[in-house]
Amino acid sequence: MTERIGRPRVGHIQFLNCLPIYWGLMRSGALIDVELHKDSPDRLNAALVAGDLDIGPISQVEYLRHADELLLLPDLAVGSDGPVLSVNIVSTRPLDELDGAKVALGSTSRTGVLLAQLLLGERHGVHPEYFRCPPDLTQMLLEADAGVLIGDVALRALHEAPNRGLTVTDLGQAWREWTGLPMVFAVWAVRREFAAAHPGVVKEVHEAFLRSRDLCLAELDQVAEAAARWEPFDAATLASYFRALDFSLGERQVAGLREFAARAAVAGAAPALPADGPAFFTG
Repeated sequence: MTERIGRPRVGHIQFLNCLPIYWGLMRSGALIDVELHKDSPDRLNAALVAGDLDIGPISQVEYLRHADELLLLPDLAVGSDGPVLSVNIVSTRPLDELDGAKVALGSTSRTGVLLAQLLLGERHGVHPEYFRCPPDLTQMLLEADAGVLIGDVALRALHEAPNRGLTVTDLGQAWREWTGLPMVFAVWAVRREFAAAHPGVVKEVHEAFLRSRDLCLAELDQVAEAAARWEPFDAATLASYFRALDFSLGERQVAGLREFAARAAVAGAAPALPADGPAFFTG
């Protein structure tokens, strides 16, 4: 019998889009059973890949680059099957007029940035000059004709941009219109060696996440009201946002993941998935 280790090291993205996954953990007391590490998506990606975390969220692009080291947790993701609201291109002109123009990348989210680049290059046939800068819409558009915003700043821009005569392209909706499939931005994964050594622990953490998500989705209006007390958005905005997000990873979502992976592989941005698809934890 494998010796029981200390609490598993679990990652937590400090963005609004992950709140529904973690809300119920606080309610149920399941947090006492894990060592929770809160950080930015990039740092959590790196920590899981390096083995400094056992279980955690990881961007789809980084998962694809390290799929041989990781197993996906079933039915758990952050994505959308239509508008996502918080992954946007904000532009001063139509997207098909951005060839050779400057486009500011205001986020380090690799999946959202790659989605924007694939959409502009493949669907709109334009090849802008990309550069990175802080995610401040005003500053971005002083130097560029468009900017890619992700996360809470993108939610704010969604409400500010139309009043400034700017066009907002929701990348979740654009992907849905382009492919007919959901878009998966982040998945939850466990390191393969940890899953092999401690399948019972992984199963407990996975089930706690699913219970947490389901509890939150059943109480979305109350969750939004509570979150509005410390976030710069009102409860109605937050409730609409949470309802737009898709936290599942069923057949349609896996098909969307596979489609994105195939396009990323053609672009040379990530390795192709195996023919039989992503590997899941089955403990």
